[in-house]
Amino acid sequence: MFRELIESWWHDMKEVFTDIGVLIFVIAVPLAYPLIYAYVYNTEIARDVTAAVVDDSQSNMSREFIRKIDAAPEMAVYAKCTNMAEAQDLMMKREVYGIVHIPKSFEDDLRKGKQTRVGVYCDVSSMIYYKNLLLPCTNASLEMNKLIRVEKFKNLITDREREVAMQPVKYQHVQLFNPQGGYDSFLLPPVLMLIIQQTMLLGMGMAMGKTREKNRGYALDLNMHLTHPVSVLLGRMMIYVPLYILLALYMYTVVTQMFTFPQLGHYWDFVGFIIPYVIDCCVFGLVLASLLYRREDSILMFVFMSVPLLFMSGVSWPGSNLPDFWYYVGRLFPSSYGINGYVRLTSMGASLKDLHSEMTGIVIQTAVYFVIAMLITRLQIIRVEKGRKLGIDNARLKYDKKLLEE
Repeated sequence: MFRELIESWWHDMKEVFTDIGVLIFVIAVPLAYPLIYAYVYNTEIARDVTAAVVDDSQSNMSREFIRKIDAAPEMAVYAKCTNMAEAQDLMMKREVYGIVHIPKSFEDDLRKGKQTRVGVYCDVSSMIYYKNLLLPCTNASLEMNKLIRVEKFKNLITDREREVAMQPVKYQHVQLFNPQGGYDSFLLPPVLMLIIQQTMLLGMGMAMGKTREKNRGYALDLNMHLTHPVSVLLGRMMIYVPLYILLALYMYTVVTQMFTFPQLGHYWDFVGFIIPYVIDCCVFGLVLASLLYRREDSILMFVFMSVPLLFMSGVSWPGSNLPDFWYYVGRLFPSSYGINGYVRLTSMGASLKDLHSEMTGIVIQTAVYFVIAMLITRLQIIRVEKGRKLGIDNARLKYDKKLLEE
């Protein structure tokens, strides 16, 4: 059994490290992608999103409102248009991402104590534009409301009462775990865990496709005499698990520190979490790779899954709002547990004890997928042995016929 383990490990090691396609997915992509993602979103917050203003009021109060929204860091008044048609034309040309329309009765309504309305038309093709345009307008209106409220009673109340009238309820806004509200600090931690899973699946799938292509459809090398499925699995895992543990440490230390991402958890808690997660991804990859017959199948099967898996993890979209069906589908993938555990560890400062539910899910998945992978490998060994008894040439003819039919 030990001999088979070493033989399997050495054979797969040569297959992986002599294939440029596999090396790109298991080494180049995990090294480069975190840096690319981090660099693209390194500004963290979008600033000075352009907007057009249509001021039908042309009053002192409307100009004050415009000054307040233009002074906000999130928004910049790009143009002051005479009518909505001109502003819409700028929006169609993508020169602005929103329109602020101040009605003609703006100041008159405020002086009469009537409610007035300011129209904010946002490009919601990106929620960042919507947030950056709506927030300054909301803050400007709230600030003007305070001043208007106090103006009515300025001769009747003291300075302290005026202060209370301006803000009856004083609140403090605290953004937990991501104080700057940065997009990069929110996005990259879950993406790192997804990169580990997806690149491993792509590399394993391409390696399996290469083996089948070289051996006429067989998932094992015809020149190797293997009898123990555990030896085959452990031999393959000995290639990917150490490699991806090193890549995960690179992501946690080099990338995280280089771009100053949240790193509240303890280093050894991360190590204790990432090792089971990488093993889980590995046995999961062994199961899925057994379904592939060509090298390019891995790209067709796994690449499109990345974005849905990010949503189903419950990080980019609240897990409580996911339909039950998709929530449990997401729990079939190691990334769902890995993403949530890593975010809690790095961004929320959780310890390994706090990750009980994630660790339990990872351990159960690892056990189940290892048993499935072992059964599949056992069937592959039996199939190879039957092929030898019946004659490999007949098996090859069947495989060639299958390729022609496809």
